Amino acid sequence: MSWLFVAKKILSVMLQPPLLPLWLTAAGLLLLRRKPRLGRALAWSGVVLGLLVSTPVSVGWAARELESDPPVSAAELREAQAIVILAGGQVRNAPELGRTSSVNRITLQRVRYGALLARQTGLPVLASGGAPTGVRPEALAMKTALEEYGVSPRWLETESLDTYDNARLSAPMLRAAGVQRIALVSHAAHLPRARREFEAQGFTVYAAPTAYFNQGPNGEEFFDYLPSATTAYAGFYVLHESLGLLAQKLRMLGGTDGGADGDTNSGNDADAVAR
Repeated sequence: MSWLFVAKKILSVMLQPPLLPLWLTAAGLLLLRRKPRLGRALAWSGVVLGLLVSTPVSVGWAARELESDPPVSAAELREAQAIVILAGGQVRNAPELGRTSSVNRITLQRVRYGALLARQTGLPVLASGGAPTGVRPEALAMKTALEEYGVSPRWLETESLDTYDNARLSAPMLRAAGVQRIALVSHAAHLPRARREFEAQGFTVYAAPTAYFNQGPNGEEFFDYLPSATTAYAGFYVLHESLGLLAQKLRMLGGTDGGADGDTNSGNDADAVAR
């Protein structure tokens, strides 16, 4: 891992829940004696932010802004020449499967949907995911999972560290096979950023979103309005993608050659549901 990648990850963690609300609250408490008004404002801002990123209504609204792509259509799939599935992390201990690593829940959701599309269309599949933490590349774990769904990927991109790399390093493999139009599989909240990276490489991209965090008004109950751990994870993911989009826009405006905040999440993860 490069120092830039590590620095980017540390900054990303500090600017996202749960640390961001805690930083604000702690700073406010430290300032209470010297600047009581500012201290109280910061402390309460941390509390309010913590509630906003774990409450279904606010997280659902934010997710709705990101998850603008509808499900991929049959017409789009007929135009596509390949399916590209992006990794989202892996777990480093899967003893129940007899493996030292396996796809995590995020990647599994993408693999499951990508395999479904591959079986429906017969299109070749590219799995993209490197080893951000230095363990087994995520694309290899994706290959195993895809094969369990009856799909053998044609290409494995194993060097990427983030979404920018996913597109940059997958592009030569696809071009060598004459592929210019792809169905891109990822989380609905991640696709706006991922699509932009692949389009920057010259591809026509048909978004194939899965795992929407915003569930819509599906029989809302009282408890759907209360903060929860699963919604807090969705809030983290949505804020992560919002920051990633901002970093991507700044990079593209500046014309610099470097990745936006990556979509890697190695380790265990929780289901995320925002209503």
